[in-house]
Amino acid sequence: MPDPRFQSLSDVLAFAIQREIDAASSYGRMAGMTTTPGLRQLLIELKGEEENHRRLLEGMTVERLAEPAAPVADMGLSDALEDIAPAPDMTFQELLIFAARKEKKAEDLYAGLARRPELAEHRNVFEFLAGQEGTHKLKLEAEYEAYVLSDD
Repeated sequence: MPDPRFQSLSDVLAFAIQREIDAASSYGRMAGMTTTPGLRQLLIELKGEEENHRRLLEGMTVERLAEPAAPVADMGLSDALEDIAPAPDMTFQELLIFAARKEKKAEDLYAGLARRPELAEHRNVFEFLAGQEGTHKLKLEAEYEAYVLSDD
């Protein structure tokens, strides 16, 4: 049975755009709650990235979405870590874990949708979206490696 949320390319993009709006809003609320300047700055940057991703999706062309998605490297640093609930007093490490796990869930959602046979006509779009979320996760995990796992 076809998923009624994804009858057309416009439906798929509207779904993804709304998820980006929600993510940006979430990071913005968290930035307003935290009292730690470094965390506030990272949250504002994450909000900006989600807003940029929304704009990218809003300007997406059918031709671009027809191209196969390029594979994204995956460090896998946050994959085995437990989810962390957002809190005003979270540490930099906790924020990186929270955000990376959030991006992983989004990546998994789109990758799962790409594998659904009834959505085969939108496979490239879902794979593109999964790759975008994987890129966000990779950036967060690189930050985690640099600031949490470094020997400095």
